[in-house]
Amino acid sequence: MRRWNGWGDEANEFPLKPSGLAFLRERLGEGRNLPDAALETVLAQVPPSRLPDHALVSTDAETRVRHARGQSLPDWLAMRSGAFQVFPDGVAEPETSDQVREVLDWALANGIHVITYGGGTSVAGHINPPAGDTPVLTLSLGRMTTLLALDRDSQVARFGAGTPGPSLEQQLREQGYVLGHFPQSFELSTVGGWVASRSSGQQSMRYGRIEQMFAGARVETPRGRLDIPAIPASSAGPDVREMVLGSEGRLGVITEVDVRVTPLPEHESFHVAFAPDWESAVRLVRGMTQAKLPLSMLRLSNAEETRTHLVLAGHDRLVAVLHKYLALRGNPDGKCMITFGTTGSRRQARQALAEAKRHLRAAGGVYVGTALGRKWEDSRFRSPYLRHGLWEHGYAVDTLETCVNWDRVPTMVARVEQAIRDNVGEGEAVHVFTHLSHMYGQGSSIYTTYVFRCSDSYEATQARWRAMKSAASDVIADVGGTISHQHGVGRDHAPWLHREKGDEGIAAIDALLKHFDPQQQLNPGCLLEDK
Repeated sequence: MRRWNGWGDEANEFPLKPSGLAFLRERLGEGRNLPDAALETVLAQVPPSRLPDHALVSTDAETRVRHARGQSLPDWLAMRSGAFQVFPDGVAEPETSDQVREVLDWALANGIHVITYGGGTSVAGHINPPAGDTPVLTLSLGRMTTLLALDRDSQVARFGAGTPGPSLEQQLREQGYVLGHFPQSFELSTVGGWVASRSSGQQSMRYGRIEQMFAGARVETPRGRLDIPAIPASSAGPDVREMVLGSEGRLGVITEVDVRVTPLPEHESFHVAFAPDWESAVRLVRGMTQAKLPLSMLRLSNAEETRTHLVLAGHDRLVAVLHKYLALRGNPDGKCMITFGTTGSRRQARQALAEAKRHLRAAGGVYVGTALGRKWEDSRFRSPYLRHGLWEHGYAVDTLETCVNWDRVPTMVARVEQAIRDNVGEGEAVHVFTHLSHMYGQGSSIYTTYVFRCSDSYEATQARWRAMKSAASDVIADVGGTISHQHGVGRDHAPWLHREKGDEGIAAIDALLKHFDPQQQLNPGCLLEDK
C-alpha cells in the first residue's frame, strides 16, 4: 500500500543508521519531533465535492486525500501535519485516451479546473489543487500503464502515459529492450510525467535526457486532439514535440507517448574513484566529459557529500579501511568521490573503464573498484525514503538543483551552499552538501541537499525552508543558472522563470498555453504565475 502522507510503499524503509544519527546530532543538535496527523483526522476535513456526477470520477474522501499533494517539502509538511487546506473535488481514473477525452470535455463544459496526475512525485508543486471558488478535478493516468506498440525495426515503443518506470522497463525487458530513463523517482514517476517536466535520468550520458528519447505522442487538449508523429528528424519548422516537453499539464493531457528504445546491454557496472580535492575533481570530470568518454553516468560528490555518504552507509569497517588506504595514496580528508557507470558490450565497457582510469591517474585520482558502486546501485532509488528516516528523528531534508556552464560551477556551488547556511534561521545550523550529476561538454547540473533540525511548529519549519529555498533560488538566477535542470517549474519555481526566459520568452509561452487552453482551465498557476 502506498503511503498517504509520504514517499512510496509502506513496506519500504530507509532508516537512519546509528552512525548517521550521531553524525547529524554532532552537527545540528538533537532533532525536534513534530506530531503526525492521523489519516482519520484528515479525512474528516475533506469538504463535500462541488462536482456534478460522472461515471469515471470518484469523490471518495480518501481518494481525494491521496491525490491532493506531491512530494515537495511543503507537501510533506502539509501531509504530516494534516493541514492540507485544499483538496481536489474529485479524481478521474480513465483507462484509455478516449475516456480521457470524455472526461476532459465534461470538465471543460462545466467550468472545472483540471490537474493531470501521473505518479504524484512532483517536488515543485505541480499537482496541488488551487484554492478558490472553481471546482478542481485531478485526472489520474494511473490505469494507463500498457505497452501499446513496439516497432522493432525503428526501435520505437508506445506506452500509456501513466506507465511508471519499473513497469515500463519490465515490459521492455520482456521484449529485449531498455529505455534507460532512471530518475531518482523511478519507482513511482511515469513516462508522461517525464515528458511533461523535461526529466533527466541518472544514466543520461548513454541514453540521453527525456527530450532525446521522446519521439511522439497523443495529447488531448481543450481545442482537440494533438497527434505528434514519431519522425526521426525534421527541418519542417519549429518542433511541436518541444511545445509539449515541459508543458506541465498546461496545454493538454498527454495520454500516449512514443519513446526511442535500445536493445538490452550485454554488460553494466558501476565504479567509484576518489580525487584529492574539489578543484582537481571538477577539472577531472570536466575533462572526462569533454573527451566524450563512453560512460553511462558520471557523478562527482563534493567533500562534504563524500563524507556524509560514507558515514550514512554505516559500513564502519569498510569505511575505516577505505580512509586509511586513500590517505596512503595521497587523498586526505578533503577527498571527493566520483561514481561512474560503464554500459554496453563487454568490449565497450572494458574500453570505457580503461579510458576512465587513464584520466584518473593523470589527475592524481584513486580508483577503488566496484564495491561502493554496487552499493550505490542497490540504493539508487531508495534515497527518497531517507526523508522518513530523518523525520522520525526530528530532521527535515530538501534538495534543489540547477545547471550552469563549467566556468560558473565552482561559484554556483559555493554561493548556493552559503545562501542556505545564511538563511537557516533561529540560530540553527544546516548540513548542506552537493554533487554534480549530469554533465555536458558545456557545463554541469548541480544538485544540493540540505538537512536541518525542525522548529517547534510546522509553520516555523516551513518558513525557514522558504527562506533557504528563496535565497538559493535568487543565487541561481543571479549567477546565470537554470531554475530547474530536472524537476520542472511547477508552482514553487515559477517566480524565477522570468529571469531565465525574459519578457518575450514568457510572452511566447503564455500565448502558446492560451492557444491550446483559451479559458485557462488546465493546471492554473503551474509553470507561469497567475496574473
